[in-house]
Amino acid sequence: MELLRKWLGHPEDIYNLLRFKMGGYRAVMPRMDTDSLGCGLRTCYRYLNQTSRSFAAVIQALDGELRHAVCIFYLVLRALDTVEDDMSIPLDVKVPMLHEFHSHLYQPDWKYTESKEKDRQVLEDFPTISMEFRKLSKVYQDVISDICHKMGVGMAEFLEKKVDSQHEWDKYCHYVAGLVGIGLSRLFSASELEDSIVGQDTDLANSMGLFLQKTNIIRDYLEDQMEGREFWPREVWSRYAKKLSDLAKPENIDVAVQCLNELITNALHHVPDVLTYLSRLKNQSVFNFCAIPQVMAIATLAACYNNQQVFRGVVKIRKGQAVTLMMDATNIQAVKAIMYQYVEEIYQKIPSTDPSCHRTQQAIAAIRAASLPGGPMASRHHYSPIYLSCAMLLAALSWQYLSTLAKATEEYVQAGDN
Repeated sequence: MELLRKWLGHPEDIYNLLRFKMGGYRAVMPRMDTDSLGCGLRTCYRYLNQTSRSFAAVIQALDGELRHAVCIFYLVLRALDTVEDDMSIPLDVKVPMLHEFHSHLYQPDWKYTESKEKDRQVLEDFPTISMEFRKLSKVYQDVISDICHKMGVGMAEFLEKKVDSQHEWDKYCHYVAGLVGIGLSRLFSASELEDSIVGQDTDLANSMGLFLQKTNIIRDYLEDQMEGREFWPREVWSRYAKKLSDLAKPENIDVAVQCLNELITNALHHVPDVLTYLSRLKNQSVFNFCAIPQVMAIATLAACYNNQQVFRGVVKIRKGQAVTLMMDATNIQAVKAIMYQYVEEIYQKIPSTDPSCHRTQQAIAAIRAASLPGGPMASRHHYSPIYLSCAMLLAALSWQYLSTLAKATEEYVQAGDN
């Protein structure tokens, strides 16, 4: 009943969940025909669906040969990330593995069978992935190999050191996410679905990755603490506590929230770059692929801002909210309106006593300027009262169906998959 009350407070969520399940998701994630694929590619897409709940669908919705290139790119980086995450691999073995991983793309028989990680199948069957990699056009191979090499070197650098300064925070996020944005952008341009400037402007592509990665790091504070991981920059949190773990103590909740707000303010500075990047995209499938994670991220930051729950549990956006974002974020004006809406939500929650309040207001002013380039803000899609009333009535009469529907759509709307 609590979930029902929550949904009734957001009737557009109910309407969009129904619209999404009854075929609306095909507009942003059309079904891919795997029957025509060779055995190796079918296996790769199976691994993609097994290792990613949120990216799998949007990758498979990409147009033409770009779809296969991005699928292989994702699996190669997933394999690399699995090596980095595997704490059972000794450092004297792991560091050379990370440095040399890109070379295994050209070694047909290389595989690693000693991993203990949940995604170890991408290492155990790496020969299938590398075989499909070598079938890609050389222009795609060069991008994937180059990014894999740079990422492996960066991951090795941060294995034995913590993130201290904000500069190092940006550097770490560049290695694990900014390089992904740069690599994807180069693939988009190589496919000729997007202009060459998309792949050449590495600063904007880097910002795309940093915004997503910082959002994940901010949101996942408690989970990372429980797993013994620390990604919040010491330069920031040390102003609020002696140890990062101290922020989770109830007696420190006020300063913990202030630290949280400062990091969210830092992440918000990437949003104008995100909007500029998205405004350059021409292909609809590429736009959807890029825009959906970004609007999920701004909604997540709005939910986290000034929220004590970040230090007590998990902060998630509603499933219906996620579906609404997925279905709305199909053009740049809609994305600008979404960004505007959520930074206004943050603005309304800024405490006047917060040490970062003025910087937060300045970051939001920059986003407002980027969202309103000389014209009125694009309106989000609004639903007439009769539609909302029907949706609410349908929810009341079909509660069991909606509960089942929510579970069925979870694979499409999991936000923040790493």
